[in-house]
Amino acid sequence: MGDVLMLIGGAHRAASNGATFARRNPLDQSEATRAPAATASDAQSAVDAAAAAFPDWAALGPGRRRTLLLRAADALRDNAAGFAATMAVETGASAAWADFNTHLAAAMLTEAAALTTQVSGQMIPSDLDGSLALAVRRPAGVVLGIAPWNAPVILAVRAIATPLATGNTVILKGSELCPATHGLVIEALHEAGLPPGVVNFVTSAAADAPAIVETMIASPAVRRVNFTGSTRVGRLIAQTCAKYLKPVVLELGGKAPLLVLDDADLDAAVAAATFGAFANSGQICMSTERLVVDARVADEFVARLAERAARLPLGDPRDGPVVLGSVVDMATVERGNALIDDALAKGAVLVCGGKAAGTLMPATLLDRVTPTMRIFREESFAPVKAIVRVQGVEEAIAVANDSEFGLAAAVFGRDVARAWQVALRIESGICHINGPTVHDESQMPFGGVKGSGYGRFGGQAGVDAFTELRWITLQMAPRGYPF
Repeated sequence: MGDVLMLIGGAHRAASNGATFARRNPLDQSEATRAPAATASDAQSAVDAAAAAFPDWAALGPGRRRTLLLRAADALRDNAAGFAATMAVETGASAAWADFNTHLAAAMLTEAAALTTQVSGQMIPSDLDGSLALAVRRPAGVVLGIAPWNAPVILAVRAIATPLATGNTVILKGSELCPATHGLVIEALHEAGLPPGVVNFVTSAAADAPAIVETMIASPAVRRVNFTGSTRVGRLIAQTCAKYLKPVVLELGGKAPLLVLDDADLDAAVAAATFGAFANSGQICMSTERLVVDARVADEFVARLAERAARLPLGDPRDGPVVLGSVVDMATVERGNALIDDALAKGAVLVCGGKAAGTLMPATLLDRVTPTMRIFREESFAPVKAIVRVQGVEEAIAVANDSEFGLAAAVFGRDVARAWQVALRIESGICHINGPTVHDESQMPFGGVKGSGYGRFGGQAGVDAFTELRWITLQMAPRGYPF
């Protein structure tokens, strides 16, 4: 894919000391891309560029911001083939997953463009005679977005689109696992004609990332931070933001349950489970990780799901269409294999798939999983999935909530009133009734609870997250004072 460059103040730049790092293809370890290993000085330069551009961008009319974001959406869409090729070599992603990423990300930019005229306020009745009191939302300042590799186009765009729409300038801290893919997102915005410094892009070697991120968070010009990634790293980001009193939106790990009640439409449930569990080889924060199935329908559900999962095409995405491409690295394979070994040793039943020797991991289902097994609680982030059999609705809800995570969930049942009541009792930021756990729309409030983070992206929730709410009064009549 060639070399990647950062974008700081409208100029493409290498690291100030010339340092670089390589991202290697997970399948054959060939060099996929080479990117700048930014220094703390480079990170500060990005903050300074964004801060310098902020006043003019914040003052720009919403129609002009909308036009630029729509142009960026078109540029993103037009480069779908480039994204597919780059994701295949950097993360082993399938062409279908890359296409989904590109088109949803373009839709996110389109939705962000619509938000430019939706930054509204409120007139609040005042007890003071002649006082006009207003709650006004204003751009916050510089926003730092930190995006991961697994849905690289969607999550990079989400990190910066609504902040841009609401009048903030942004810095995208790219993932060291997909610097070229994140660079293509930035190029779409750059090509759209956003003014210099409005969008900035920094890449760093993995070992340098904590210092680079803290340099940017510590800067007084950075007023908001958002991070999507693991719960472990999210805690570190939260601690750093707390140290500098910076508001942060965190979207972290998940262990999404899909509940199959005794009256579920099994055809629909199997289709949704297949998609939710195995899209992008299970490497999605919303991936179905636990299939919680009523014992009265479990045998039939498991047989149908296993038959579909075993037929999913697996292979190198560079060679042609597949559903299951490569996982991101061998650490994922080793974690998946360890989860399989642990579960089988404790009494689980391997229904399909199994351990892998390389990063092409087959769709794997483990039935009769219990809370004693690691896979019951640990996020696999791989195509290795747990089936938990339960007796009735109450046990299904208890199993669903027996997790440190709470991002996405799903419930399948023909009695929609009962399914609705179940959904209300599940501890998750998102729950879909008779739909898959993997579902996202740019206008929806997206985020989790518990170990899955806090704050929300999307729609009005995103506007609220990336603006300051100010109280401004206008005294229009003489005011009396006590002295």
